[in-house]
Amino acid sequence: MKKRRRKRKKRNNKTIFFLLFILCFVFIMVEYVKQVPLKEESSSIISNDPYRDAKKYRPLIHDELEKHQLEQYTTVLIALMHQESKGKGLDPMQASESAGLARNTIKDPEQSIKQGVKHFQQAVAYGNQKKVDFPTIIQAYNMGIGYVDYVAQNGGKHNEDLAKKFSLMQVNKKPTIYNCRGDKNNFRYPYCYGDFTYSEKVTKNIESMSGTVPVGITK
Repeated sequence: MKKRRRKRKKRNNKTIFFLLFILCFVFIMVEYVKQVPLKEESSSIISNDPYRDAKKYRPLIHDELEKHQLEQYTTVLIALMHQESKGKGLDPMQASESAGLARNTIKDPEQSIKQGVKHFQQAVAYGNQKKVDFPTIIQAYNMGIGYVDYVAQNGGKHNEDLAKKFSLMQVNKKPTIYNCRGDKNNFRYPYCYGDFTYSEKVTKNIESMSGTVPVGITK
């Protein structure tokens, strides 16, 4: 009788152990299945981020801005880069012309960022000196420092109408160069110097990335 009881007890113990093992296995599998969609969703969100190519330069942009005590504008510069090139190419900041070179002369992203930050720093310094608003400074990255002077002489605040007038002034100086390549269907025509909507586009990029608007920018 005792032997039978022992055998029965052993069988019961084995059964209990086996059931516990099955329960643990099922629990682990359920948790694993829960996590898989999250990982896939996270990966999908990252791959669908329209700013991912520009964002990969964040460390370089931040470090370069830090040299000028302007690191708080890191997101602004990423937004500028996205507007210029979407973070693609060898001159992602499209900074060659600001250095007095032909378009796309710069062939190194790090050099592009250095020159882009330098151009931005000059716009910030001159814009603050002339007491213009921050959207003017952003627009000046596209239209040049001369735009800061123009806005300073016309109220100190950027708006699309001022950008169009300044663009047309530059077009009239060099009509054969600034002609939208002869495409009258171009949304910029006849304001073919720069992009009069540039500041608004960059501001929207900033809002999309951070959910906030930097100090000085108004919607």
